[in-house]
Amino acid sequence: MDLVHVKGISKRTKKPVVLDPEQCWALISALPDPYRTMALVAICTGLRVGEILALRWSRIDFDHLTMMVKLSAVNGRIGRVKTECSEDELPLDPDFADLLLQWKAQSRPTTGNWVFPSHITDRCFHASPIQQDYLRPTGRKLGLEGVGWHTFRHTYRSWLDDIGAPIGVQQKLMRHAQPSTTLTYGNALMKSKRDANSKVVRMALRPAEQKVA
Repeated sequence: MDLVHVKGISKRTKKPVVLDPEQCWALISALPDPYRTMALVAICTGLRVGEILALRWSRIDFDHLTMMVKLSAVNGRIGRVKTECSEDELPLDPDFADLLLQWKAQSRPTTGNWVFPSHITDRCFHASPIQQDYLRPTGRKLGLEGVGWHTFRHTYRSWLDDIGAPIGVQQKLMRHAQPSTTLTYGNALMKSKRDANSKVVRMALRPAEQKVA
């Protein structure tokens, strides 16, 4: 029964890890390439790790600053993305596009035209070894427990919320079929929670302050 998951009833057992900008940059900066650039793609696009590993240069349009997400790699096997809504065109920020072009200039071409080809097979990396050998140990050194590939996706959604992006826009960037799914991702940053809470407290205390005055 522990393996049974009932939609809408089963709950996440662990609270997702969400990084603030300083923590995120410290983590990414401590990673060696190509994992550093993979992590940059994750936090700048919200892509799932399988989608990052299956990226092809032919799917990135630097002239129009867009990226088409069509494929995903799971344990080295290439297939379609998770859902129909996951297959979509995403915007590329100009500064982020420049970082990708720098990576393209230093990476070697492969038959599959992969953005991140394995140095051993020239095909796609496996996500789990990178998480276990690089992401988690680097996170622990920085005092960040439980860091994994999905941390970047949760963080991306939290930052979208933090800047006030409408839930409809967040849903499209996260490529979820339903906005209710988007709402299950991430968590508010402490500064945002503090600011929001302070505004409510000021509203609550205003009558008392006026009475004292």
